[in-house]
Amino acid sequence: MFTRLLTILLAGSLLGLVGCSEQTTKEIQAKAKAAEQQQKIEKEKKEIEDKKLEEERRKKEEARPIYVNIIDPNTKGIVRTFNTKDLGFGKDEEGYKAEIGKITRELARGTKETQGYDQRMTLDRLDANGQVIKGTPQTILDEAELTDKIMQISAKGGDVEIPLYVTESGYQQEEAAQLGEVVIASYTTYFSTGAAGRNKNISLSAEAINNVIVGTGDSFSFNSIVGPSDAEHGYQPAKEIIDGKLVDGIGGGICQTSSTLYNAIDQVAVSYIEKHNHSLHVGYVPTGRDATVSYGGKDFRFKNTTGVPVILKAIVKNGSLTVEVRTSKDNQSLIKKR
Repeated sequence: MFTRLLTILLAGSLLGLVGCSEQTTKEIQAKAKAAEQQQKIEKEKKEIEDKKLEEERRKKEEARPIYVNIIDPNTKGIVRTFNTKDLGFGKDEEGYKAEIGKITRELARGTKETQGYDQRMTLDRLDANGQVIKGTPQTILDEAELTDKIMQISAKGGDVEIPLYVTESGYQQEEAAQLGEVVIASYTTYFSTGAAGRNKNISLSAEAINNVIVGTGDSFSFNSIVGPSDAEHGYQPAKEIIDGKLVDGIGGGICQTSSTLYNAIDQVAVSYIEKHNHSLHVGYVPTGRDATVSYGGKDFRFKNTTGVPVILKAIVKNGSLTVEVRTSKDNQSLIKKR
C-alpha cells in the first residue's frame, strides 16, 4: 500500500517537472521572439532615422552655395563671382557648361557695357625722325581653357585665374631702322585733284598707314590703324558707295587707300583674315581688286606670313597714291612672294 502510494507521488512529481520544463521553454521562446521583434522594430526605426538625417544632410548640401571666383591675372582681383548651383551645376550639366561658355565669351569679347580681355595688336610705327612709336601687343583670353578650369572646380568651388596670352610684334626693335631699305612690292592708283574732300580723305588715311611696321606673324587691321573716318578726325564730305549707290558721306576716298594697300601687299605671301569688295565697280583698280572698309563694320585685315617683318610706305602726290612694302636688305632674299 505504501509502495503504491509512493509510486503515485513520484509519478505526479515527474509530471509536474515535465509541465514546468515545457512552460519554461515556451517562456524562453516567447521572450526570444519578443526580443527579436523589438530588435527589428529598433532597426527599422534607426533606418528611418538615418534616412531622415541623410535627407536633411542632402537638403543642407543642396542649399549650401558653391562659389567660383574668376581672378584677373594682372591685378589679382576678382572680376566675376557666381554660385555654380544657380547656373544648374549638378542638375543640368550641358546647360551649366553652356552658361560657363557664355561667361568666358563675355569676358573675352566684352559686352555692350564692358570691354573684353581680347585686344587686337596695335602695330608699332616709325615717327618722322625714324624712332619707334610703340603700339600694344595682342592679348587673347583662351575661352576653352578658362571653361575647362571652371568645370574642374565647380563641385567644390574656389578661385580660377583667367588664362591670357600676350603676343608682341614679330620684329626686333633694333632692326626697325633697316626695314625701309628695299622695296619688295608697290602699287599706284590715281584720283582727280579737283575733289578736295576726297583728296583730303585719301591723304589722311594714307598718312595713318605710312611707316607702320608689320612684324612676322603680326595681323594688320586697316580700321584699327586708321581709326574713325569722321569729321572729328578731320575727314571731309565726299562721295562713297553704300548699298550699291553712290551717295554723299564723310570719309569717302579711304577705300582707295585700303584698295591700293591690298594690291601692293597681295604681291607677297600674306594670308587674308578679312576682305570685302564694293557693291559697285570702282575706277581706280580692276574689278575684284578693291577692298572696301567702314569703321565699325567691314575691315581689311591680313596676317604677315611672308617670313620677315615689313614696313608700309604710303606716298600721295599729284593725284596719285602709291603704297610700298619694304624690308631690310638682309630680309630681301628671305621674303615669301606669291
